[in-house]
Amino acid sequence: MPEQLFILGKDAKLYFGATGADLADLTELDNVKDVTLTLEAGEADVTTRANSGWRATAATLRQCTAEFQMVWKPGDAGFDAVQAAFLSNGTLELAILDQDRGVAGAQGPKGSFSITSFSRSEALEEAIVVNVSAKLAAFDEWVEVAGT
Repeated sequence: MPEQLFILGKDAKLYFGATGADLADLTELDNVKDVTLTLEAGEADVTTRANSGWRATAATLRQCTAEFQMVWKPGDAGFDAVQAAFLSNGTLELAILDQDRGVAGAQGPKGSFSITSFSRSEALEEAIVVNVSAKLAAFDEWVEVAGT
């Protein structure tokens, strides 16, 4: 089998479920368009005089944000779960993977996320969509699917 040179965005998967659920118990959130996963760390200045005039920086606390767009579709299980988490100030278990969870090598963060934005867009010639921001509330694991 030839080596895979790249992974297409269309093959990435976003899974959801009850807070604390195992990856195997999560359901694919298939009513999703573009997803942006932002992983960042805070910074601490650890510069000393011994660093030859160069500023030194150390990474501190990490944060994870997933932003995605969904078609406005009340009655869809995934849409309803995201909306309910937003309206209740609750959390939702999400796994944001670069491939299907059944594919060896698939990876990404999994944890409980707070839905911090649920904004509706009503373009004249497009389907109504909701723009969602989900911020990590409790980190479970960095999923790395082992080979079979």
